[in-house]
This record gives sequence, structure tokens and C-alpha cells, in this order.
Amino acid sequence: MATIEVPVLIVGGGGCGLSASVFLSDHGVGHLLVERHSETSRMPKAHYLNQRTMSIFRQHGLDGEVAELGASIEEFGKLRWLTSLGGDRPLDGIVVQEMDAFGGGELRETYEVAGPVMPVKLPQVRLEPILRRHAEQRNPGRILFSHELVGFAEEGDRVVAEVRNVDTGEVTTVVARYLVAADGGRTVGAALGVRMEGLPGFLQVTTAYFTADLSPWWQEGTLLTHFLNPYDPDLSSNLIEMGPTWGKHCEEWVLHFPPGDPERFPPETIVPKIREVLGLPELELTLHHVTNWAVESLVADRYRVGRVLLAGDAVHRQPPTVGLGLNTGIQDAHNLAWKLAAVLGGRANDRLLDTYEAERHPIGRHNVDWAVSAALHHHAILEAIGLGQHTPQPRRDRSFAALVDPSPLAVAARARSAEIFATHRGGCQAHDVEIGFAYEEGAVIPDGSQPPPREPLRDVYHPTTRPGHVLPHAWIEGGGRVLSTQDLTGTSTGFVLITGPQAAPWQEAAAEVATKFSVPIVTASIGAGGEYVGADGRWQDVREITDEGAILVRPDNHVAWRSAGAAADPVGDLAGAIGRLLDSQPGPALS
Repeated sequence: MATIEVPVLIVGGGGCGLSASVFLSDHGVGHLLVERHSETSRMPKAHYLNQRTMSIFRQHGLDGEVAELGASIEEFGKLRWLTSLGGDRPLDGIVVQEMDAFGGGELRETYEVAGPVMPVKLPQVRLEPILRRHAEQRNPGRILFSHELVGFAEEGDRVVAEVRNVDTGEVTTVVARYLVAADGGRTVGAALGVRMEGLPGFLQVTTAYFTADLSPWWQEGTLLTHFLNPYDPDLSSNLIEMGPTWGKHCEEWVLHFPPGDPERFPPETIVPKIREVLGLPELELTLHHVTNWAVESLVADRYRVGRVLLAGDAVHRQPPTVGLGLNTGIQDAHNLAWKLAAVLGGRANDRLLDTYEAERHPIGRHNVDWAVSAALHHHAILEAIGLGQHTPQPRRDRSFAALVDPSPLAVAARARSAEIFATHRGGCQAHDVEIGFAYEEGAVIPDGSQPPPREPLRDVYHPTTRPGHVLPHAWIEGGGRVLSTQDLTGTSTGFVLITGPQAAPWQEAAAEVATKFSVPIVTASIGAGGEYVGADGRWQDVREITDEGAILVRPDNHVAWRSAGAAADPVGDLAGAIGRLLDSQPGPALS
């Protein structure tokens, strides 16, 4: 039996695991990834990459390719509620409501100000091949599909695992310092006794994946189209473009039937039901796949067990509402990668890895709860305006009839409905959920400041340099180039100390502390007379420090510590911060 020794073993080659591989490679961490399937996902699944995730991809050189293949905000920035696409009945083809979503329409300006890149729509079936290709290029020969984990055990300061080649049956022993479980919770978590807490499978959904030409009827620029069927509530479904072409000439689609007993839709009825939902009885289509899946609301009780760290669907599973599932998993991997690099490089104590759970568990819990609340609220909206799946049929009939009634009462009813629909912004305009989250505990040093206000529906993002938050984006220029403040740190630079133009004391302190702790710290002074000046005026508004202050930013672009103004002992203050963050003693890095 062959043996491989490697610092990190990643189990799972989906969006989270492949992202973890790319991030670890960029941090110089040796690793092996194993995935039991022979290919990446054959199903579109998650399709919205939010602004925080796209900023992470920018940091790792992935954003350009993802944006090139994906739909731009102009191509998906609305939600629509329709009765059908086609049909000649009085209630067919009616637009019930539409609203800007995820940075589209009137939201665009606020999103553009908030980040260096915009959200992108790209389903997993097209995203994962990009991630796999980059993972293989950056870690040649160590991305093994058709290989499954068959057993593992922690032995002292290592994890010993057995991995089987699915095609040949050959078993290899893998010895790793740490194991990252991005396996969707199928194997590792259960073996360790990790409990998934919450509601397992509280709704059942049937999904159809098909190809069809909808160009004569399709309205471009839509992320998600909800069909509210006036005649059969069990056909009030939603339809999503899945590319590879976007807009009118999109080839592939996913249709989710409303939650309920999957037995309602035997296989032979799926194609006729799709035609009925769309109001296109003669539509030619090719059905690729039908899945029946459970909507879950689950969060793991632990994200770390010894030398095993769990991420993605292995620790949080939620409804697709708000598009938080895959994004949260990729952000788990991003949080973990720099910490593994610091520990394995001898720059940090193993205790730094405990901050992964301290930081990501509350975010996972919040995102699961937010997705569930948004999903339930959407159904509540439809019931409130009389168009819901469970609304008594006589009331449904009256409410649908009011959509075309010119009477003053019907006009008033439609106006009331529009105001109720506007509360769905917590599901499709939750910008503050996407980029406004913060780590209150972990590898951050609070400075006693209060967090910025949060709108109840999380539709307004307030940038801040308060420790724990994502560093605000602002365009800056210097040395003949324009870049984002978020470009100042990353895998090649480690920590960055951003200062005002009165930077000399902090620059000297950073050089001394970097040497003392063997930790890379670069400095960047922003302001008149500094290395950089603001290119858009935004940094001055969001920095929250004086010209003599400093902000220490982690490799994952979260603020770790800040000094609002000048310090009496810059070296002592910065050394104390780095020491606390890494929980390490000054000295050379371990080989």
C-alpha cells in the first residue's frame, strides 16, 4: 500500500473544496484533494456569486474568467412574478410584479461603490470546471477525482487516512497534518460525531433541468422568474436561466416546482407540467434530469474536531433563497486557508485554527436563519395578497381577477400588493448580509467601538474599518496604477498595515515587528504625501482613522486591529496585536 505525506488533505471536490485548494496553493501550502466522483457537478445547483465571493476570486485571479463565462448584472439583475410566459387565456402572460435584485437596476450604483467587482451569475455546473482547472494548474498531480475517503483516524500530530481509487480499487495511505472536510457532510462529520442542528428536510422540492428555446417569450435581465398559476397552485413554480448563453437565447433552464409531496409529479408528467407552467403547450424541450431534494435548515455544532476542519455544506445547509449556500462555503475556505498557512509555516500557534469556528460558525448560523426567513416570507407575501399556494381557491380567483380589473378597488389592491412585495428586499437586496458581516470573536482585536447600524432587512451596507469587518473598498492610485484598497493584501503580501500619510512611525514599527515575528507585513500610506492617494474620494469617508492612525488587515481582507490615531509606542502596540492574533512568540519561522 502506497503512502503519501502532505500537510493538508482536502476531502471533497465541489465548489468549496476546489476553492480551498486554489487558496491553499496560492498561500504555498502543500495539499492533496480527493473527490469520489469522476467529474465536477452535472447539475447547475447554486448560480449566484455574490460581491464578497467575487472579491475573493479577484484576490486569487479567478474573477476574470468567472465573469467572462457568467451573466453580468445587466443580464440577471431583476426578479419577476408572472402568471405565465405564453397562453391566450385572460390571465396568461401577466406581469404581477418585478423588482431590482442583487445589484441590478437602481441598486447598481450602491454595489459599484461598495466593491471592486460586481456579483456574477454562473451555475455550479460551469463554475466548478474553472475551479478544477485552476486547482490542477496550481497543484499538479494532487487533485484526484475518482478517489474516495474510506477511513481516517487522528494519530498524535497527524491524520492518517485511507483513500481508494474508485476505478482500480487501489488504496493509498495519506498522512496529513490537517484534514479539511468539504464533502457535504457525507462522510467525515458523521464519523466524528458532529451533529447537524436544526430542521432536516422540512420541505420537499422537485426540480427539472431541461433545454428549450424560450427566446420568443423570454424577458431578458432576470435572475429568477416566479410563476403564479391562476388555475393550479401546484404549478406556481420558479424558472432560472442556466446558460451557457444568457438572455433570450439561453439554452438551459431549471424549474423548481412548489414544495410538496414529490409523488404529485410522476416522471411521465414532468414535461407536460413544464409546458403547463410556462403556458406553452407546444414547446419542444429536452429533459436532462429530475431531482427530488429536501430543503434543510442545519448548522453543525462544531466546525473543528482535533485536526479535522469542516467547511461548506458539511457544516451549514439552507434553502437557496438569498443565494448564501455556496458563497458561505467559499468564504469558509477563504477564512481557513490563510490560517492553515500561518500555522503550517510556523508563524502561528495551532490555536489560531480555533478562530475558524469562532468566526465562521456565527456567520453560518446567521446565513441559514436568514435564508429560511426569506423563503418563508416570500410564501407569506403570496398568501397575504391572495396568490399563494395555500390560499383558499375562491380568494385566489378574486385576487387573480383583480390583476386585470380596471376598477378603483382593484387598482388599490395592486398598489397594496406592490408595497407588500417590496418587503422581499430582505431576500434579494440583502447587500449587508453579503458584505457587511463581521467577526466579533476570533483573530480580531476589538477596539471598543460599536458596529455600524444595520437596517432590519439588511438592504443597506455601511462600510467600516472596525476590527472584524471586511476592509471597505475604495479606489486608490499610486506608482502609476489604480487599484482597490482590497488589492493591498493577499497571499503574496500577508498582512498589510494601512496608514494615513503621517506613516513613518508605523512603517518603522511594521518592519521591526515583521522581523521579530517572521510575519510578512507590508505598509501602505494613503493620503496627500503618502504612497497612494484616493482616486474617488471614498477612502477619506470610510477610513475612520486620522492621518496618524493605522489599520492592520489580515490576508483575507478582514480588519484585524486598528489604532484610530497616533500611538505612543507603535512598535509595542503593533507587536502586541500580532502576538495576540497569531498567539505565537517572536522567533524564526519553522522549516
